[in-house]
Amino acid sequence: MQALLISPAWSRCCTWGLIWLVSASFLNSPENSSKQFSYSSCPLRVVRWEFQTSVVSRDIDIAAKLIGAGAATVGVAGSGAGIGMVFGSLVIACARNLSLKQQLFSCAILGFALSEAMGLFCRMVAFLILFAM
Repeated sequence: MQALLISPAWSRCCTWGLIWLVSASFLNSPENSSKQFSYSSCPLRVVRWEFQTSVVSRDIDIAAKLIGAGAATVGVAGSGAGIGMVFGSLVIACARNLSLKQQLFSCAILGFALSEAMGLFCRMVAFLILFAM
C-alpha cells in the first residue's frame, strides 16, 4: 500500500482527470466513505493507493521473465562459436607459419578471454532478469 500526500492548492490547480486517478481509491474505500474531510481542518490529505495484481498478471510476468532470460542466453552460443573460430584460426595460422606459434598463441588466448567474457556477461544478464527483477 502506498500513501500520497496531496495539498489542496495542488488539487485545485490540476485537472479533474488527474485528481480522479490519484484519489479514486481514497474516495471509494469503505473505511473512508463515512468520513468527510474538510480542507480547512487538514492541510494535507492522505490518499491510499493499492495495487492489485491478478493471477493472470503474475503468470504473464513470470512468462516474460523466462522468455527474456532465454533470449539473453543466446549470447552464450555466440561465445562458443567465437571461441571455436579463434582456435580454428590458430590451428590454420600455426600450420602456415610454425615459427610464430608463441605469438599467435598469446593472441589466441586474448581472443578466447574476450569471447568467454561476453558469454559470461550474457549469462549474468539472464540471471539478473530471472532473480533480481
